[in-house]
Amino acid sequence: MILFSRACSAHSSQLRIKFARYSKVLAVSASLLLTILFHPLFAKSKKSEASGIHKIKHVIIIMQENRSFDSYFGTFPGVEGIPMDAGVPTVCNPDPKNGGCVKPYHDAQDANGGGPHGEAASIAAIDGGKMDGFLAQAESGRKGCLAGSNPVCTNSSLQDAMGYHDEREIPNYWAYARAFVLQDHMFEPNASWSLPEHLFQVSAWSAYCKQHNHPESCTNALQAPGMPPDFGGRTAPVFGGEARNGPPGTRPIYAWTDLTYLLHKHHVSWGYYVVKGSEPDCEDDSQVNCPPVKQNARTPGIWNPLPYFDTVKEDGELNRIQPIENFYEQARKGTLPAVVWIVPSGEVSEHPPALVSAGQTFVTGLINAVMKSPNWKDCAIFLSWDDWGGFYDHVVPPKVDENGYGLRVPGLVISPYAKRAFIDKQILSFDAYLKFIEDDFLHGMRLDPKTDGRPDPRPTVREDVPQLGDLVNDFEFSRRPLPPLILPQHPKTDLIPPQ
Repeated sequence: MILFSRACSAHSSQLRIKFARYSKVLAVSASLLLTILFHPLFAKSKKSEASGIHKIKHVIIIMQENRSFDSYFGTFPGVEGIPMDAGVPTVCNPDPKNGGCVKPYHDAQDANGGGPHGEAASIAAIDGGKMDGFLAQAESGRKGCLAGSNPVCTNSSLQDAMGYHDEREIPNYWAYARAFVLQDHMFEPNASWSLPEHLFQVSAWSAYCKQHNHPESCTNALQAPGMPPDFGGRTAPVFGGEARNGPPGTRPIYAWTDLTYLLHKHHVSWGYYVVKGSEPDCEDDSQVNCPPVKQNARTPGIWNPLPYFDTVKEDGELNRIQPIENFYEQARKGTLPAVVWIVPSGEVSEHPPALVSAGQTFVTGLINAVMKSPNWKDCAIFLSWDDWGGFYDHVVPPKVDENGYGLRVPGLVISPYAKRAFIDKQILSFDAYLKFIEDDFLHGMRLDPKTDGRPDPRPTVREDVPQLGDLVNDFEFSRRPLPPLILPQHPKTDLIPPQ
């Protein structure tokens, strides 16, 4: 019994020693953990994570057509707008046809003409930084086109390239700008027309490719990438001795890497929504001599390039390109995908001569649908216009590479977390949309040939150019979310209907 008692005592003593040792280890570990948690570097990481970009669960890009910043917001308070002195513009564009020059002027017409807006028109309008070639381009645009509905035709007032609208004509757009964020240095990513822009919008590049599933076969193409079947059979620019278009029905080869490839790889849902209607643009917007074609999820045109990307077909995601009716239904149910692109039909696009009123009604309906949706609470809507459409703008675009930037266009951020009544003066392009999506859903991955797994010869990783601002700066994630702003789809305006 004595031996057993001594043994128990010795064992108890050992347990006390071990417990003391473990207590010291736990104390040290706890101290170390607290040190790490409150270390400045870790605190910065935690702060960054809490900065809130991941509060955005749905990014919705609404892309309208063909308006410059000055033509819609050049007189909005606080922006870098049309240069004026006592309310009178101090700039003008030479008028080769009638002599003298024409200053920007208030235009209440619902239907506008604009002007050519291809690569050559961009160069001529900018005129080495003088920004004085807009009227000359509008006056030189082709008239009497085969298709009277082709919006690039300059059959309306030629001088409306210098016209601008304001709150009297576009009250809903100005209401969104007053309530949320207006970007006054948003530039088209490419100095060219609609098809290259829509390619940039989903992939940060526009190219011409020779072989399917061979990204290395693609070559930079600012003006004439591979054309959708709608453009088959018409004369196209030549590259390397080969015509860009084959016979009617020829499908283009888009073999380079687009954003949907990364979204699919990381199991991020997306949807691209189209509207049935006429397609207004031509392969070369200075020619404007093509008949309209139908645009829908099965018969896509220049505003819907994703069906021709090898990645979309290989990933089995063609069904994500769908009718706009699906968007409204998904918004109602709160089942919108994480990334949404919406493109209009010609009738509601604001692409001249489509009515401004019709476009504003279409966009308001889309935004109202989101604001009434369960998805409003965690969404960011990016609203813009794909190119300048020949309309005057006075700001010289920055040059980031051989493709752009193009001319300045309006840009709006609408979200419960958007800064209230904020004017963002960062230099931006639609590449910033890709960057935001990549930072929010893809852990900062980029469409970078060195890292994305599908190397292509794109000249620039657009999301990382030093000039590009960060859309995160348009949000305040730490404050109480803003309420919806439901607006009338048919607001009272001073717009003058076409005769």
